[in-house]
Amino acid sequence: MPHSADIRILDVSYDFETHQYRTPLKFGGVPTDRCVLFNARVRVQTRDGKEAEGFGSMPLGNAWAFPPRYVPFDQSLDAMKRLAVLAADKARECNLTAHPLDLSEDLEPEFLSLAADLSKMLNLSIPIPKLCTVVTTSPIDAAIWDGFGKANGVNIYQALGEEWVSRDLSHYLNDRFKGKYLDSAVWETPQARMPLYHLIGALDPLTDGDIPKRLNDELPETLPEWIHADGLTHLKVKLNGSDLDWDAARFLGIENVVAEAQAERGVTEWFYSADFNETCQNVEYLLEWLARIREGNPLAFERLAYIEQPTDRDLKSHPENKMHEAAKVRPVVIDESLTDFETLLLAQEQGYTGVALKACKGQSQALLMGAAAQEYGMFLAVQDLTCPGASFLHSAGLAARVKTITAIEGNGRQYCPDANDGWREQYPSIFEITDGTVGTSVLTKPGIGH
Repeated sequence: MPHSADIRILDVSYDFETHQYRTPLKFGGVPTDRCVLFNARVRVQTRDGKEAEGFGSMPLGNAWAFPPRYVPFDQSLDAMKRLAVLAADKARECNLTAHPLDLSEDLEPEFLSLAADLSKMLNLSIPIPKLCTVVTTSPIDAAIWDGFGKANGVNIYQALGEEWVSRDLSHYLNDRFKGKYLDSAVWETPQARMPLYHLIGALDPLTDGDIPKRLNDELPETLPEWIHADGLTHLKVKLNGSDLDWDAARFLGIENVVAEAQAERGVTEWFYSADFNETCQNVEYLLEWLARIREGNPLAFERLAYIEQPTDRDLKSHPENKMHEAAKVRPVVIDESLTDFETLLLAQEQGYTGVALKACKGQSQALLMGAAAQEYGMFLAVQDLTCPGASFLHSAGLAARVKTITAIEGNGRQYCPDANDGWREQYPSIFEITDGTVGTSVLTKPGIGH
C-alpha cells in the first residue's frame, strides 16, 4: 500500500569541490593527494504535497573505487565526474513516488546502465565497476533520504518500520527476512559517544625521526602527538600486503610507539584494526602475519580487534581465497567486495565473518547490509573514505544508529581538514576530538540527522 509520506523527485542539482590532502594517503599501494567531493541536492515532494530539499555529499574516491591498477587515476576520476552528472540527470527524470528504499531500487539499475554506456563511450580498458558506480551515486541516494526525512519532519532512522515502508525486507534480501523491517536493525536514538578509529597510513610518520621536514600547520604530525591531542584508543593500521617482513615490523613498531604514548597518559587499554586493502596474494600471507604478530608481541596481538579485506575484491574470480582459518583467529571483514546482498552471502560462504558498512556505498545499501549482517551473526564496522564535512556526519550517523557497531572510523581531520571548515563550528562534538570519541548524540535532526 502507498504511504502519504512517499516522495517523488522534483529536481536535482549538484556541484563539485576539490580539496588538497594535507599529506599523501596510500590506497592499495597508490598514494593520493586530493579529495573531490560530489555534492547533490534533491528537491522532493510527498504524496500530500509537502516539499523539502535534501543534501548528500561524498568523496569521489576513485583510487579506492576504481583503482589505478584498472585504469589511470585521472581517467577514473574523470569517468566518475561524468557519471555523477549523468546520474543526477537520470534521477531528475525519475517519476516513481515511493519510500527512499524503493527509489534506490528503481534508480540503481539505471545508474549501472549509465556506467556501462559511459565506459564504452570513453573506451575504458575496464568498464566502470559496480563499486565505483554506487560510490559515485551515493550522494544522490543520501539526498533522497535527507529530503524524505525533512519533508516528513522525521529523522530517517525513525522512518524504517511497517508504517513507513510498503514492503518488508524479504523483497530486498530473501525469504529469511519475511515480516522484518529495517527498524529492528537500528537504534531509535543515536549512541551518545563512540570511539574514533584513527588511521595510521603506510606513509604516515610514527616519530620525529620519520619526518624530514615538519609541516608546522598547528596539527599533530607524529603518532604520539595525535594520541595525546585527541586521546586516541582505537587505531587502524594500513599495511602493504606484499612484504611480510615490513608488514610485521610496521605493526610491531606501531605498538611500541603507541605503548609509550599511552603509558605517558596512564592508559592501559587500546585497540587496533588492520587493513591490507586487498593486497595480500593469499590467505597464507595473512596467517603468517598473524603468527608473527602473536610471536613478536602477544599484547599487540590481543589488541587486534579485526582485519579488513586482506585479498582481492573479486570473490568470484578468487574462490581459493577462503578466510575460514584466519577468521578463527580474528574477525575478517569484507569491504571492497561488498556491493550487494549476493556478495555478502558469497563472502560468508568463503569464510568472512564481518561486514564493513560505508556511507559511500549509499544509505540504502548500508542499511540493508547492516540488517543482513545482523541476521547472519556477522561482525559489523563502519569504515571511512576520508570523508570530511557532511560526508563524515553522514558516516557517523550511520555508525551511531546501526545496532552492534561500536566505533567510527574517521580520517578526514587528518588528511583533509580544510574541507571541515564551517562544519567543525556547527558540530564541534563530531569534529573536535579530545577524549578519543565522537559525540554522535547531536545527529537527531529531521532528514539524515544534520
